[in-house]
Amino acid sequence: MDNEKTNVFDVKNINDIVVKQTIYEAVEALEERGYNPINQLVGYIISGDPGYISNYKETRTKLSKIDRADIVEVLLRDYINVK
Repeated sequence: MDNEKTNVFDVKNINDIVVKQTIYEAVEALEERGYNPINQLVGYIISGDPGYISNYKETRTKLSKIDRADIVEVLLRDYINVK
């Protein structure tokens, strides 16, 4: 290991990974239950009502731990980077 360099740990990158993984898990769980994941997630993000999210596989609990603004930020950042 090079002692001349300082390693940088970016917590934002870790948070983005956690948010993305949680969204993917939520989409999968909602699809398994027969819901349209986009409609359900939009309803949740806009209203804040966790009732839009099934608790199947603890999806509601996992999403509730993430600020909705963080979810929107990650989704928009990924969308803009793809364009």
